[in-house]
Amino acid sequence: MRKGVLVTGGSRGIGSGIARCMAQDGYDVAFTYRGAHKEAQALCRELEGYGARAFCRQANLEKVEDCRETVAWAAQALGQLDAAVCNAGVTLTYPFQDFPLEQMQTLMDLNLRGYLLTAQAAAKVMISAGRPGAIVMITSVRATRAFPEDAVYGGIKAALCRAAEGMALDLARYGIRVNTVAPGYIQTRDTPEVQAFSDGFGARIPLGRAGRPEDIGQAVRFLCSSQAAYITGATLRVDGGLILPGMPEVPFGPAWGNPDYPPDREILDYRFPGE
Repeated sequence: MRKGVLVTGGSRGIGSGIARCMAQDGYDVAFTYRGAHKEAQALCRELEGYGARAFCRQANLEKVEDCRETVAWAAQALGQLDAAVCNAGVTLTYPFQDFPLEQMQTLMDLNLRGYLLTAQAAAKVMISAGRPGAIVMITSVRATRAFPEDAVYGGIKAALCRAAEGMALDLARYGIRVNTVAPGYIQTRDTPEVQAFSDGFGARIPLGRAGRPEDIGQAVRFLCSSQAAYITGATLRVDGGLILPGMPEVPFGPAWGNPDYPPDREILDYRFPGE
């Protein structure tokens, strides 16, 4: 019997990699998208090719009601909710002294409150159904390693890792496990500019390449599976060894502290994509 999983921000990037891996592992998949309607429809058809039932819903998880309504929709569409993956988010980085209030609020509403409310609603569904389950939140290596301009983004990711530990304690009695996956650099787009950056940066990662969405999907698949039945409150870092040596984030150009850093924001916006 197939299980059911909700993946937020599943239409592209890391989220689509998670959805594919879960469908291939025997899950029916419900996922949200913000505005990428064509990509969402295409992914539904792809997941159905793996034998899964697939459902998509447009949602803005900055809104409290969308978080709760999304979980209720997923539970009804799937018939049961065995796993929930909180992935929808954005990557916004600025020098802390110049961080715009509006962008700060977006990060707190979507990347923090959106995750917590979605996880809370999913836990309530699982508890009400009397079913064990798994909740996975996608964080970042920035939760444990500071990079320039990530005080707010990285701080929120660190908060999620700590929150997951407390959630794991509260939900253990119901057989619900809560873990986080911390990606490093994941190439989510294939434009020539991004590919060139990924090739250069990936060569300096210990495992010799940039990450792929499916690398995160396989980690999520494992944490939701019976093979991880005794794992809860943990963070699984999936970064190819990126932060082990403490290497600079930029493969070429000025060093940290140089007034010209970063050299090209348009390219560096793809450093650690969220959704």
